Amino acid sequence: MGAWAALFARPIGRLTILLLLLFSAHPPIRLSAQSLARRLDRRLDAAPFNRNLWGVVVLDDRGRTLYARNADRLFVPASNTKIIVSAVASALLPPDFKVKTSVYGTGPIANGVLEGDLVLYGRGDPTYGVRCYSTDTLAPGACDRDPFEKLKSLAEQLRARGVSVVRGDLIGDGSYFEPTTVHYGWEAYDLNWWYAAPVSGLGFNDNSIDIAWGPGPMVGAPAAVAFTPDLGDVSMENRTTTLPADSSDNIDFFRTAGTLSLWAEGTVGASSHGGTEYFAMPDPDLFTARALRKVLADYGISVLGTTRSTVDSTAYRLARTAAPALAEVESRPLKDWVFPILNTSQNWYAEMLLKQLGRQFGGEGSWTRGIEVERRFLIDSVQVDSTQIAMTDGSGLAANNLISPLAFAQVIRFITRHPRAETFTAGLPQAQRVGSLKNRFRGTALEWRVHAKTGSISRVNTITGFIDRPDGRRWTFSIQANHHTQRGRDMLNQLDSLVVEIGK
Repeated sequence: MGAWAALFARPIGRLTILLLLLFSAHPPIRLSAQSLARRLDRRLDAAPFNRNLWGVVVLDDRGRTLYARNADRLFVPASNTKIIVSAVASALLPPDFKVKTSVYGTGPIANGVLEGDLVLYGRGDPTYGVRCYSTDTLAPGACDRDPFEKLKSLAEQLRARGVSVVRGDLIGDGSYFEPTTVHYGWEAYDLNWWYAAPVSGLGFNDNSIDIAWGPGPMVGAPAAVAFTPDLGDVSMENRTTTLPADSSDNIDFFRTAGTLSLWAEGTVGASSHGGTEYFAMPDPDLFTARALRKVLADYGISVLGTTRSTVDSTAYRLARTAAPALAEVESRPLKDWVFPILNTSQNWYAEMLLKQLGRQFGGEGSWTRGIEVERRFLIDSVQVDSTQIAMTDGSGLAANNLISPLAFAQVIRFITRHPRAETFTAGLPQAQRVGSLKNRFRGTALEWRVHAKTGSISRVNTITGFIDRPDGRRWTFSIQANHHTQRGRDMLNQLDSLVVEIGK
């Protein structure tokens, strides 16, 4: 008689048999969790990584904890912070949410002349730049190649209305968002670069200029330095030298704080392939207005006054309310805002979206209101423990953001099960596809199956996302490494090895 036949032959109750059957079905889950814990502990406790501060959590498809180490403790998340603003926006706003950028006049138009100022009013559209918004970069409309495209549309509309001369000034009005454009938690040096670009109601080319550099025409000559877009307002002093072939490059760029006076220092080897840096502009509203002025000139529209900016929401309120806009363009939809935030970790988009959340749901386009909206959503809708979140910006550039691994895992599970999940998941990097995971997990069993956001700042590396397992189940994870002294590549390899263990 077989074992199961003998079991049923014994005088035991049906409930006992049912319990035995259920028990027999679940040991693989428990055994798998036990095996996972041993494997992860072995890697986390091995030198030199045992000196790091680790926060790790793994949840199964039912939300049960398979592994936890300091899972409810607060960690500096770096760019994993972007998961929060992207998830909250994806849930609260429709995928096709758009904002308008409008042009208003402060006076009448007579015989082609606008008798007054021309006001460019932005509502937080970040999509004036050169960027792709899909992993399929060949799909129709996936990429924008011309940062001036929307400004050209505005100029065409003004021409169609017969405007050929603006008697007054051209004003870039960024007052849709708060007057504060630089976050208090960002380091001073970072403010020079694209990843800490100012955040206002107007924005153009990621509020940065692209500085291309390379060797000069001969050894001893200054390096070649050029920037775009060149709107005639940036000065660049070249203090560099070209060295003999095979010399190392050592070039850097600086500016007088708060000005458009830049200079380059250092050396470039004669055989160097050069590179491109992206330098933040201190006044995004003025920068965007000057870009429009250039386009207006190309379309034969003269501006007789100066170009200036404002963040005073009352200065041109009458112009915005007294008559319809003279010209208007729409942004790309929300899903195209979220894609670069998650896929390539674009800081400025994250901060623009955070202020947009504040404006739409908190009554003010500010960091403070945006953070309040995020926090309430996480506590009320996601049911995250309020003691496990303490955020100050949207991108994670500020080192005083603190979030627990468990909170991240809960957010990932929530948004991937939400009716608007596609807005979020379409932007989340996937192993071996376009984005920050393109060259990771190659040659492992996790190719194509890891979807996760990475993060790194000084002494911090993080990764949070989910793994689609071969059995059709989805496991969610968050790994946060703080206070480490390892090389960046070594830490990435360690994080990837942990993810591989989770995927086994």
